[in-house]
Amino acid sequence: MSETTILSLKNAQIFQSDTLILSDVNLEINKGEFIYLIGKTGTGKSSLLKTLYGDIQLKQGSGLVANFDLATLTWKTVPMLRRNLGIIYQDFRLLTDRNVYENLEFVLKATGWKDALLIKEKIESVLQKVGLKNKGFKMPYEMSGGEQQRVDIARALLNNPKLILADEPTGNLDPETTDEIMQLLWSICSDYNTTIIMATHDYSIIQKFPSKVLKVEQGKVFETNMTAGII
Repeated sequence: MSETTILSLKNAQIFQSDTLILSDVNLEINKGEFIYLIGKTGTGKSSLLKTLYGDIQLKQGSGLVANFDLATLTWKTVPMLRRNLGIIYQDFRLLTDRNVYENLEFVLKATGWKDALLIKEKIESVLQKVGLKNKGFKMPYEMSGGEQQRVDIARALLNNPKLILADEPTGNLDPETTDEIMQLLWSICSDYNTTIIMATHDYSIIQKFPSKVLKVEQGKVFETNMTAGII
């Protein structure tokens, strides 16, 4: 894997339990790339993402993500891999019994941060980046869907990830909020040279914010051209 490569899969076979979901996956993705991952529900997009963040073990083939070998991950090394990643969920997955600041503080402490001043500075920094500078006191239920997704993105930024995996991050948002979230993700990609892989069903997003597209279909992953009529 070269210095510019953040993710490499070679002849990867991706299983769910004993069922082969994706076969002969070969990918090489570089730092700072924005990649869309498309495909019908049930084709294996989520299985691919879960393999990349260590939720599904890579049983056959080889894979490196942020210099971690996916084939040899253990319960001890998976948390270390995830400290180099950011994961953005469609359903936000915020802790509903604590405010925004406490949600972010919980993640930092869980990943080894101890200095209270550094924790405060980091939380203020990511909240400013996502446009929620003065919203740290708010509870998740007091926020709109777009604001909750911004908190989710802030959480993904906490450990300065080299790679962000976003699973349908605009799936629950209206078109105007979707555009705002996409502009935010693109600014993160360009400002921090962070690679983003985003699974989506919304092809209008790709038309509006064009970039490389990977399609999952019939057990394969391949690059495709949105102008070639893939819908």
